[in-house]
Amino acid sequence: MGSPETYSAESLPTPRTPAGREALEALVARPGRAVVGLDFDGTLAPIVEDPEKARAHPDALPALAALAPRLAGVAIVTGRPAEVAVRNGAFAGAPGLEHLTVLGHYGAERWDARTGEVTAPAPHPGLAGVRDELPAVLERAGDWDGVWVEEKGRAVAVHTRRASDPDGAFRALLGPLGDLAERHGLVLEPGRLVLEVRPAGVDKGVALTEYVRVTGAETVLYAGDDLGDLPAFAAVERLRAEGVAGLLVCSGSAEVTELADRADLVVDGPEGVVRLLRALSAQLD
Repeated sequence: MGSPETYSAESLPTPRTPAGREALEALVARPGRAVVGLDFDGTLAPIVEDPEKARAHPDALPALAALAPRLAGVAIVTGRPAEVAVRNGAFAGAPGLEHLTVLGHYGAERWDARTGEVTAPAPHPGLAGVRDELPAVLERAGDWDGVWVEEKGRAVAVHTRRASDPDGAFRALLGPLGDLAERHGLVLEPGRLVLEVRPAGVDKGVALTEYVRVTGAETVLYAGDDLGDLPAFAAVERLRAEGVAGLLVCSGSAEVTELADRADLVVDGPEGVVRLLRALSAQLD
């Protein structure tokens, strides 16, 4: 697992891979042909026990506002509903973020700062069956105090972070929730002490790839912290094979090591992500 980089607000860290170094150089040399994709929870916002109370790091908005106008685009790619990410990030009407895009529900929803509107297809019909059966599934899985359900509109998430044994509850629910998802034509996405049931074929990799293609970007930086970001990492790796320079950034966490192992650069959580954004902006001054 990589260790978080330490550096000043004005200097850029050095990615540990040749591909990462090449992408960072390309971004600095041609920012108008580059896009930045960012997860929200754990990347721009610290992880908290109650997701409703998650808010972007206090320096995230000014850092994004300083950097975004120099780029081809900035996208927040999140499993949350787009309007929730917009609210919790205070993105609506923020100066400098007029061309920000929020891809919510792993890209099933799209919010554009230019219009302030969310566009999305109809929810998957299997979600109704999941909601009906979920209480009985949780009861059969055991008496796990502190486990709670988050209704996400186009997905349903079961959180174990508040349980007396968070890891035990997570392991006990993994199989039953996977079976429930499969019965209704959905998939189970494990995360940091959360298990999310959502439609198949919708993930951050698909959303990020489409965004890169639409913008015509030659370079992409993607930063994430959780298992749900692995498809975006894989998408960047595929884009590299097509000639798009890609920089993979892990917002470091002891809970998830898979991203750190694959990242070109590991930073110290949301604070490290903000420092990276500010350092990029300083390099472009």
